[in-house]
Amino acid sequence: MGSENTTTMDYETIIGLEVHAQQRTQSKMYCGCSAEYASAPPNTHVCPVCLGLPGALPNINKQAIEYTIMTAMALNCSIAEYSKFDRKNYLYPDLMKGYQISQCDNPIGSSGWLNIEVDGEIKHIGINRVHQEEDVAKLLHRNEGGTTYSLLDINRSSMPLMEIVSEPDMRSAEEARAYLQKLHSILRYLGVSTANMEEGSFRCDANISIRPRGSDKLFAKVEVKNMNSFRAVFRALEYEADRQRKAVSNGEKIVQETRGWVETEGKTVSQRSKEFAHDYRYFPEPDLPPIMPSKEWVAEIRAKLPELPEARMQRFTTQYNLQVYDANLLTESRDTADYYEDMAKTAPDLSPKDLANWLMGPAASILNTSGCDIIEFRKRVSPANFVHLVNLVDKATINSGTGKSVLEDMFTTGKEPRVIIDEKGLAQISDTSALEEAARQVIQENPQAVTDYKAGKAQALKFMVGQLMRLSKGRANPNMAAEIITRQLGEN
Repeated sequence: MGSENTTTMDYETIIGLEVHAQQRTQSKMYCGCSAEYASAPPNTHVCPVCLGLPGALPNINKQAIEYTIMTAMALNCSIAEYSKFDRKNYLYPDLMKGYQISQCDNPIGSSGWLNIEVDGEIKHIGINRVHQEEDVAKLLHRNEGGTTYSLLDINRSSMPLMEIVSEPDMRSAEEARAYLQKLHSILRYLGVSTANMEEGSFRCDANISIRPRGSDKLFAKVEVKNMNSFRAVFRALEYEADRQRKAVSNGEKIVQETRGWVETEGKTVSQRSKEFAHDYRYFPEPDLPPIMPSKEWVAEIRAKLPELPEARMQRFTTQYNLQVYDANLLTESRDTADYYEDMAKTAPDLSPKDLANWLMGPAASILNTSGCDIIEFRKRVSPANFVHLVNLVDKATINSGTGKSVLEDMFTTGKEPRVIIDEKGLAQISDTSALEEAARQVIQENPQAVTDYKAGKAQALKFMVGQLMRLSKGRANPNMAAEIITRQLGEN
C-alpha cells in the first residue's frame, strides 16, 4: 500500500497531527485530587471541582503550567507573555461541567518546530501551538445479554493535559510516525508525561487530506481517531491516503468527517460527519486569572531543560565515537542513554562500541523476551555489574557465548557475574594440555571434516572448533581451540 499506482500518483498527502499528552503531576489540573488514578476503583479520585458541581471553583496547577512551558521550549516555541484560559462549550456525557477549560486564542506556546529524519533526509515540521487544558472523564461501554449501556468513571476528569498541534507539514505516514516518535521521546526526556499510548496518556488525532501535486487546493479534510500505537498511526494514515486517492480517481466525493481506525480490520470507518464546523462558543474562563510568566520564572524553567535526544545523540557520536545509527538507538530513551553513560563512566578501558553492542544486543534481547523495560533491568543488573561481565569477556575469563548466558542469569537472579561463573564452573578453559586432548578427540571422531579441511574447505575448521566447544560445554577459548586444531591437523 506504500507504493502509488498510475491512478493515484498525481496527488500528494497532507497530514497534520494533534497530540494530547497527559501530564505527570501529583494532583489534577484544577483541584487537589490525586493524579494517581489509573489503578484506583472508579469514581474514588473525585471532588466537587472535577465533578463539575455548581459553585465549585478551580485553581491552577502551577506544576502543569511549568511542564507546558518546558515542553513548548523544547519544541522551539515562543512563550507567551500573556496567556489565558477559555471555556470550550460542548455537551457530551464525559464532560462533567458541560464545557472544557482549555485555551483558544492565547496559547502558552506557539510558532515552534521539530526536525525529523526520514530516509536520510531532514524534514522541518512546524509546531502551531502548545496549550494547556484538562482531560475528560472515561466512558466504559458494556454489552450484556444484548443490552448495551455505558458507565462513567470520573477519576480521569480534570487531569492536566497538553495539546501539541503541528502544522500540516507531513507528506507521508512515515513522516507522521517519525514526528510522533521524536515528540514522544522528547516528552519522556523532559519527564513531563509518561507518554504511554496504551494507557492513553499520549493520544494522537490525525488530520489528513490530499491535493493535486503542485496545487494549493485541498480536498475535504478527514480526521482519524482511535490510534493507540505508532504502528496503528502509520497503518491508518497509509490506508486513509490510499482510500482518498482511490475515491477521487473513481469520481467520488471526499466527505469532511471523523473516521476511526479499526485495528483488527486494518481500515478506517466513518464515525460522524464534520461537514459543518462545530461552534464551541469559546469565551474567557471567568474563574481563572491569565498566565503572565515573569522573565525570571521562564529563565528558571529553561535552566531545568535536560539535554534532549538530538543533542545527546550528536554528543554520543563525538564523545564515544559511535556511529549515528548506534547513538540514535541508545538515545531514543533517556533511561537507556543514562544506563549506557553509567556503564561508560565505570569502564574507561573498554571500547564504548563494545558496551553499546552488549546493551543493544544481548540486553535488548532479554528486555524483548521478558517484556521488561530498562528501568526494571537496572534494578536487577546494575551498570557496574554489567561492565564487570563485559570485562570478564574482554579478558577471556569467559567467552562471549557464556557471557550472554551469564547476563541472562544476572537478570533472573540479581547475582554478580563472578558469583554465577564460580557457582556454575563457567570459567573459560585456556589450559593448553586440556585443549590438546580435546582437539585430538575431535580430530579422531570427525575424519570427514579432516578430509574436507585438507581439501581446502575452511568451513571444516569452524565445524571442528564447534565440536570442541560442545565437548567443553562452551568453556574452551575458541581462539586457542582453533590454533591447536590447526596445528594438530598440520602434524597429521
